[in-house]
Amino acid sequence: MNTILHLNKKMKFKHKLFYIGVFLCFMASHIFVTNNYSFYERPIAKVIEMNVEDQTEVIDAFGNKDLLFTQHIIAELKNGEQKGSRIHLVNEYSSSKAYDYEFHVGNEIFVTIDVINQDDTDLTGNFVEVKRDKYLMFVAWMFIFILLLVGKKQGLFSIFSLIINAVILSYALDLYLIKPDRSLLLICSIGIILFTVLSLLLVNGFNEKTYSAIVATLIGTFVSLAIAYLVLWETSGKGLRFEELQFITRPYKTIFMAGLFIGSLGAVMDVAITMSSTIFGLYEKNNKISVKALVKSGMEVGKDIMGTMTNILFFAYISGSIPLLILYFKNASPLGFTLNVNLSLELARALAGGIGIALTIPIGLYTTIFFVSRKRARS
Repeated sequence: MNTILHLNKKMKFKHKLFYIGVFLCFMASHIFVTNNYSFYERPIAKVIEMNVEDQTEVIDAFGNKDLLFTQHIIAELKNGEQKGSRIHLVNEYSSSKAYDYEFHVGNEIFVTIDVINQDDTDLTGNFVEVKRDKYLMFVAWMFIFILLLVGKKQGLFSIFSLIINAVILSYALDLYLIKPDRSLLLICSIGIILFTVLSLLLVNGFNEKTYSAIVATLIGTFVSLAIAYLVLWETSGKGLRFEELQFITRPYKTIFMAGLFIGSLGAVMDVAITMSSTIFGLYEKNNKISVKALVKSGMEVGKDIMGTMTNILFFAYISGSIPLLILYFKNASPLGFTLNVNLSLELARALAGGIGIALTIPIGLYTTIFFVSRKRARS
């Protein structure tokens, strides 16, 4: 009994040390991001005074009204040779803020320096963009804290998995950019295998449940890609508007397929691990459960998650087009033309992902039952 209590105290102490370490990392990153001006080559200025000098109402050809404002900004340079000097900026913004920004005292912005006044203390220049690393850091840490609080050890491994996958994806894209004659689909295929294996092994460990999910994910993803490729090849991509990809100096249809390939992976992986966890959970509670009962229960779970996962894909892809949809509708564009121009690629991605989800349910079910049968035969 004393040994168990000692182990529990030791584990609690380790947990406290871990969370203290995480908090110290958060504070260190906060201090760094709020004082990292010298690490930027571009001039950064912090707004210390702001006045609105002019206000104008404008109306476009369709009767849309907007207000245009002119701000006079005085900011202090935080890096470079003129560090500490004041810079005068003029910023124009609209009440809709579609393509511009309204600045307030305390905002940090990237600027360009134009003219040095005679007193060599005040400068003039232009606004380039907002310095956002502080906000990105807070959002990233909020994401990390939630993962750690909910997932604990698995949450930590999820963070590692995300970082590793980002590094792999960056390296894969560099391989294609350095040598464009390489097959992008082949590079993405290798990347997807690495994403799947590393993500599931890190989060769920080395066990048969994980192996089943890996096999089901890879089969479901590659089969859905093959179906999408055959459909596009048979229809020659008719009905798909590739205008937003044609500015790329590479084969845009291949890039679209690669994006479709990677985009459907997350949903397919989620379905595969859900099916695997469900079937193995039923088996571990009742080692004598029949295969027929596992199939029935697994299909019920699959039907329940199929609709929600398909909707998640649909909303994830469509949400990025909402600003353009509003812009087209606001300018009296026809409904059919607006949807065709802005949603054809997103709907194709959602449909391809939906096919992958639907196929992964039976694939994941029978793959998991195969691993369960192997485990039962060994016991």
